[in-house]
Amino acid sequence: MVESYQPVFEVTRGRIVESIHYGAAAVVDSSGRLLAWLGDPKTVTFLRSSAKPFQALPFIEGGGDQTFHLTSREVAILCGSHDGTDEQFEVIKGIQAKVGVQESDLLCGSHPLSHLPTVEAMRLRNEIPTPNRHNCSGKHTGMLAAARMRGLPITDYVNPEHPVQKAILETLAEMCSLPLEQIELGIDGCSVPNFAVPLYNAALGFARLCDPRGLQTERATACRRITQSMMANPGMVAGPGRFDTRLMELCSGRIVSKGGAEGYQIMGIMGGSQGAESLGVGIAFKISDGDLSIRKANGETFNRVRPAVALEILKQMGYISDKELETLAADFGPLKPVTNWRKLTVGVSRPAFTLQRTEQPA
Repeated sequence: MVESYQPVFEVTRGRIVESIHYGAAAVVDSSGRLLAWLGDPKTVTFLRSSAKPFQALPFIEGGGDQTFHLTSREVAILCGSHDGTDEQFEVIKGIQAKVGVQESDLLCGSHPLSHLPTVEAMRLRNEIPTPNRHNCSGKHTGMLAAARMRGLPITDYVNPEHPVQKAILETLAEMCSLPLEQIELGIDGCSVPNFAVPLYNAALGFARLCDPRGLQTERATACRRITQSMMANPGMVAGPGRFDTRLMELCSGRIVSKGGAEGYQIMGIMGGSQGAESLGVGIAFKISDGDLSIRKANGETFNRVRPAVALEILKQMGYISDKELETLAADFGPLKPVTNWRKLTVGVSRPAFTLQRTEQPA
């Protein structure tokens, strides 16, 4: 029996491997073909915030962006986990003004921010984080907009039985080719339902999002609207210097990327980007220990495993160039020096896996 998780990343000190992280991955094209994997590609785990493009899909498919005259930047932040910067805060407020809702309608709560320039600016203004600064406020505003568009109550929009949430679940099931009863529900950190599905099915769903040929016209149009908006506005999907933003900035028009909490990552290779007739590809992986953030001496935080593993998968699959990897190397690896408090190099962190590949047809 294949183990669900296998070694994916190691950290050395001197000549000794000091720490090992485990993970699982699936690489699937839009036809449903499993191209490559690590561990068990059927490992079931929560998508967390990687689900956000799927959660926006029924709203966009129903014409919500046209109803409320949303720009591509506004569509992108519906799918994003933003930093809560002043710019992003204003975008959220702008959507709410168009929709006719307000910050007090959000049920995501609030949390401390990690973007240090914003933290410092707010400190000088004696401003505390409020729900519009929450990294899920775009998603929640989109859900409120979906309820408004359909004339539904907004007071309990996070309830799994609310029609907005049921529509999201049904859409996700269809995109991922899963019966509804096979999707395990949990409550996310921001209080809306989240979904646990096999990595294979999550990757398939994202491949279809990036290559909606064969889907019904309204859905295909919505998929293209979402992916084009995310790639055109990567700063709304994450924030300055963050992995999703930097990857989409550099690989413009080819790759869509959306990370989630607890070590989850999903990426999509756009249909046609590897050749005129090439299929879209979805990549979903999970770091089993959650890849918790590490705090630098200056207070910034980073994930050492997930970006490096993502780049290694793209490298092994041939979806990213050596020049692009070189540009991202200093911040994200995949191979990085480990330094101590005196900035002396004491080891390295590096991917530790080779994807298993499906044999190409003759």
